[in-house]
Amino acid sequence: MPLPPNFLDELRARTPLPPLIGRKVKLTRNGRQWKGCCPFHNEKTPSFYVYDDHFHCFGCGQHGDAIGFTMGTEGLAFREAVERLAHEAGLEVPKESPRQAAREAKARTLHDVLAAAAEHMQRQLRAPEGREGLDYLRRRGLTDETIERFGLGWSGAGRGALAAALKPLGIEPRQLAEAGLVKPAEGRDGAYNDFFYNRVMFPIRDRRGRIVSFGGRILGDGQPKYLNGPETDVFSKRRTLYGLDLAREAVFRGKADLIVAEGYMDVIALHQAGFEGAVAPLGTALTPEQMEEIWKVTPEPILCLDADAAGLRAATRSAEMILPLLGTERTLHFATVEGGKDPDELIRAKGPAAFKAVLEAKKPLSVALYDLMADGRPLGTPEGRAAFRNDLVAAAGQIPDKALAAEYRGALLDRFFQNTRRPREARPPAGTFNRSARPGFRPPPRLPPRPAPELEATRKEQARCLLAITLANPWLLNEVEEAFALLDLPHGPPAALQAALLAWHAGLALTEASDGSPASLDSADLVAHLHRTGLDEARNWVIRATGLPREAGPDAQPGEALAGWWHFFGFLRGEGALVEDLEEARRELEAGNPAAQARVVSLSRTLRAYRSGETGLEDGAEGASA
Repeated sequence: MPLPPNFLDELRARTPLPPLIGRKVKLTRNGRQWKGCCPFHNEKTPSFYVYDDHFHCFGCGQHGDAIGFTMGTEGLAFREAVERLAHEAGLEVPKESPRQAAREAKARTLHDVLAAAAEHMQRQLRAPEGREGLDYLRRRGLTDETIERFGLGWSGAGRGALAAALKPLGIEPRQLAEAGLVKPAEGRDGAYNDFFYNRVMFPIRDRRGRIVSFGGRILGDGQPKYLNGPETDVFSKRRTLYGLDLAREAVFRGKADLIVAEGYMDVIALHQAGFEGAVAPLGTALTPEQMEEIWKVTPEPILCLDADAAGLRAATRSAEMILPLLGTERTLHFATVEGGKDPDELIRAKGPAAFKAVLEAKKPLSVALYDLMADGRPLGTPEGRAAFRNDLVAAAGQIPDKALAAEYRGALLDRFFQNTRRPREARPPAGTFNRSARPGFRPPPRLPPRPAPELEATRKEQARCLLAITLANPWLLNEVEEAFALLDLPHGPPAALQAALLAWHAGLALTEASDGSPASLDSADLVAHLHRTGLDEARNWVIRATGLPREAGPDAQPGEALAGWWHFFGFLRGEGALVEDLEEARRELEAGNPAAQARVVSLSRTLRAYRSGETGLEDGAEGASA
């Protein structure tokens, strides 16, 4: 008896392939998969690869799943192999019931009916009646070989034509209705009308290559332009992908990447151009069920959508849908066809090389997600930036794996702070600010300009001192976050660490806001965050012992650390911005904010030192190499 497909799927899911195959083949890790010498033919160089749900030998072409491997290596029949694996997996092989047997028989019947309908439609395409459809496909650049490979056809004029054509095969209208090919005629008991008529027909197959439904494209001005068959016992639109049966084999054989396009013609054109891993959802947005099917084939598919408004909306919906499904072993890349073209149009206009360039420019999900969420956002106001920042953190929070969610949050916020940080205003020349109206004003002495390389080295060393104080005292970020974000630190380690520190603090603040527990501003947690983000080398550059201020040491008191931070902040801000900061601090002090007093004192001292030509490094950091 045939075993239920859901039981076989459960058996395969409970039988990890690497341990099973590892009993007979010595396997070694090779990226995401395993490799070894093929047990089905003699070889000295390993060409036998084991994936999560299948194995494949690139030497002899042997291919299959856990059941197939057990049959091939143990010499067992299908049922015997299933029973052995089920026993090991703790599953009971189901016994056939009359109801189940009837359901299986009905499914087989529906597949047979659909296959017969497909053959009739293919003949119709080559008949005089289907000439219009054949001309359309050829105008779209499809070869006869491609038309035959995808089983394209013509539906005919309707009005019972399909039922009449299949009646000699013993197929009844009731069976056609169950297969989604006809529908009851209104007002006529027992009569049926064809579901498709005057359309180019695209057979839709499941992952095993069995026809489960059809899609049809009307020629001319009728609506809808594309029409899919209704849900049936063998067809679920949410779980089916057009072209998956062909793409699956191409990806398994290492011939192609899996590409998710938008429609039938995109998939067919991509296959014809050599991109044989193309699939498409059936006229709707990508669903979680379809993504699960895709990830069974490859852990890193590429979503390729048009760059028009509809394509961007679809990409955004897909990115948001995927986040709760994401894991460390499966992700998604995004590729975009610019210029308002779809892959089919691009290939016809510029050839396969143009589309290959699109794939090579693909973006990882973390980058594409930020771009999609930033599109059209009002980031020119504090409210807009705050709302966007909260949305970024909320998006990362949808990822179930906490470590991966933290990495996404850090990556998204790093870009946020890099892209929304205000540019540093150039320091105006002496005399630009009108301070002569103040009583007792004495203009500062003019100092000869320093060479640009020396100035840049000094700024880099000032940034190192400020960062060293921050790393030693991460609690300071509660006091200085907004001011810290205003700084335009030198490119390289300083700017990278600044973005990472701001992202880390923002993430902790959101954690505190969501669960009510206080966020930990612990140095060890910060060091771990920098390690995860690949900034160990930048941190080592900051904390090397030479020339660090005493405020960065372990014995510094909180007040000293805060004063030292504002000291270096002032030198990095520049005279014009420093004057504005000082005036703002004075206004806050006059408004009754006692916390502003330390800032006024520190900024006043720094401003005097700045005007006298000091750098802030005279107490030991000046001699350090930049």
